[in-house]
Amino acid sequence: MENEEGQAEEVETNADMKPENETLKRELQSREAAIASLEQALTSKDGEIAALKQSLEEAKQESVEVAKELSQAVTAYKELTAQANPGLVAEMIQGETIEEINESVKSAKALVERIKQEVGAENARARVPAGAPQRTPLDLSGLTPREKIRYAMEGKG
Repeated sequence: MENEEGQAEEVETNADMKPENETLKRELQSREAAIASLEQALTSKDGEIAALKQSLEEAKQESVEVAKELSQAVTAYKELTAQANPGLVAEMIQGETIEEINESVKSAKALVERIKQEVGAENARARVPAGAPQRTPLDLSGLTPREKIRYAMEGKG
């Protein structure tokens, strides 16, 4: 009898547990589905991260190449600027960017112009006429009559 009573209680307990077990099973399945969905999203995000890292590496390499090309272009521009401005000393043209080169050309032109003006002013002050001066008759008004006669007889006139 005890056995029957124990089995009856167990059946009653099992009957009470069935709805709770079903709820727990549904909850477990829901969580497993959520975990699977999250794992799939994680895998997807890992793929996106790998693609972005690759893209970043390619962009870095491209940036290095562009920097090299820019450096070469600036050097070529500097050389062309020196050729286009023969009145400037090439060493006066300096800079690592086009703007810096243009500024150095402006300041070099200003310096050359200022030197030209100073040299021109110095040349004007020290100007010596070309050739011999014109002959002018000797001024005999300050000589005495005797000196005038002596001058005439010596044939210096």
